[in-house]
Amino acid sequence: MRSIDVVGTASALPDAWSSRSLGDVGTARVKVLRMDGGPVPEEAHGAAEVLLVLDGRLELSVEGAEVAVGAGEMYRVPAGARHAVRPGSRGTLVIVEVPGA
Repeated sequence: MRSIDVVGTASALPDAWSSRSLGDVGTARVKVLRMDGGPVPEEAHGAAEVLLVLDGRLELSVEGAEVAVGAGEMYRVPAGARHAVRPGSRGTLVIVEVPGA
């Protein structure tokens, strides 16, 4: 397997907030997307997910609390936690999740 240019892959996506799968690790899927400053509606998942900001900044609301995740930082959203992306989130985001959970 060859290496993947994660930032380049995100930059090439036709639309912000539309993710692309980079591959699976066990039952988890690794995805990348480009954030464009717009909000994303609240959601919750049956399994925890990891949000890793490669560059830029992710602004979240998690169970009503504001959370900021900077470049090089990650945040673990607990299973079942209601979370939404707040306006101002820009950059490259890697998501590790369990599909269908």
